[in-house]
Amino acid sequence: MQIDLNALPEDAATLQQMLRTVLLQQGELHAENDKLRMLIQRLTRHQFGRRSEQLTPDQLQLALEELEQTIAANQAGQDAAVTATGLTRKSRIEPPGRNHGALPEHLPRYEVVVDVEDQTCSCCGHALHAIGELRTEQLDMVPSQLRVRVTRRPRYACRGCEGTVVVAPAPERPVDGGMPTEALIAHVVVSKFADSLPLYRQAQMLERQGIKLDRSTLANWVGRACWWLTPLYELMLGTVLAAPKLFAADTTLPVLDPGRGRTKTGRLWCYAVDDRPWVGPGHPMAAYVYLDDRKNERPAGHLARFRGVLQVDAYNGFKALASGRADASVTLAFCWSHMRRYFYEEYVSNTSPLAAELLLRVRSLYAIEAEIRGHPAGHRQTVRQERSRPIVEALHDWLHDQVTRISGASDLAKAMRYAIRHWPGLVVFLDDGRVEMDTKVVERAIRPNTLTRKNALFAGSDGGAKHWALAMTLIQTAKLNGVDPVAWLTDVLERIVSGRTKAHEMHTLLPWTWAEANASPETRPLAA
Repeated sequence: MQIDLNALPEDAATLQQMLRTVLLQQGELHAENDKLRMLIQRLTRHQFGRRSEQLTPDQLQLALEELEQTIAANQAGQDAAVTATGLTRKSRIEPPGRNHGALPEHLPRYEVVVDVEDQTCSCCGHALHAIGELRTEQLDMVPSQLRVRVTRRPRYACRGCEGTVVVAPAPERPVDGGMPTEALIAHVVVSKFADSLPLYRQAQMLERQGIKLDRSTLANWVGRACWWLTPLYELMLGTVLAAPKLFAADTTLPVLDPGRGRTKTGRLWCYAVDDRPWVGPGHPMAAYVYLDDRKNERPAGHLARFRGVLQVDAYNGFKALASGRADASVTLAFCWSHMRRYFYEEYVSNTSPLAAELLLRVRSLYAIEAEIRGHPAGHRQTVRQERSRPIVEALHDWLHDQVTRISGASDLAKAMRYAIRHWPGLVVFLDDGRVEMDTKVVERAIRPNTLTRKNALFAGSDGGAKHWALAMTLIQTAKLNGVDPVAWLTDVLERIVSGRTKAHEMHTLLPWTWAEANASPETRPLAA
């Protein structure tokens, strides 16, 4: 509103109306300025700052690594000085709580004897006799060593029947006419998809041991391994999608698009099952599916036969899936972590007291969840009804009350409206002890893909991206069940390639079944 200060009206009522209009416009301008200022702060934090909402122990350890190294160097100098004075190193005070590790019994041992040079008494000259020994153990490492497996097939002939020659048939190989064994292929696959080592780096590592291979050769091995492992992948995917409660999310996967000379953005969909928080009967699993877009109908295609509770974010494709079921066979449980994130952004941008209030209330809910994690579903539901429901209902009333008191154009109001709009899905956890408050299960399953994606830059094709989904499904499910993925995949490939395990027996190769059948010191499952 433009005001001519030289032509102001004489009427008081008109002046009051003009003042109200100006103040209203000024409030809207302030709200818009605050919004732009917060947008700049968020973009700056996204580009240069930390995006996580909390400092995890792993992040803290990364920050302290350099300090630990400096302390260790100083301690080494002190140890050398103490040794020079003839004192024992044990006199030095060790830092409290330091974990020096433990040496498992199943590890192979070798002995090094450190004996005295002169075994006669320095006083009387008599021969010394052994009265015991001091024994210490250290963790040693033999560098990974390549070796050649030589397969010998003796040939036999009959002296009485000319021309009769008998020889055992050649065993099947994972790569026809190729040099790798199943163990080497498993190592390459796990190194790429679990340890985030692109194939060109693995080729460089092999070359240091005298084996010169093209990256394309390693890619050929991975592709053939994925072909052999496809039946097991399909079994895992079907097992996950048949669960009555699922976590679902998706992430980007750049894929090379040769026709356009650049990459396109594909999507890696992840569906996860984890019943451990409520002591459920199912085994933890994570299955990935690649598609080249993120259309709303994609989840409906994957979950055509799914019936149950789907824990997700607010993506419209999941909403369309639930609303499209006339029998209401899919219940959406929305994520409190996603809802809270909007208020967290508001708080770190301008220390909003209203955002801080909501964060405190949600934190009290998470404190209750920490107490009941690992308890049966019935107990969890009872505790939530008694302790969590009053907090949730009070928070709902508080949101409705506060959203009318702030500018509707502000980001804080948008965050409040988001929470109110998704409230039916946010409170599902109160009435079902199997349901979690958030989707962190599937987010943790997606996280390993991030570093691998960063190091590899992109998948070479849609087919390569599907192999990505297959390998991630097998490896992450093995890790979730505490199984060494290299040992497991090696045995799985050997069984499938040799034909010892038939198509109808694939269930015997699932990680938890395999671990029970191979619970020996060499192949026992790792600690979860």
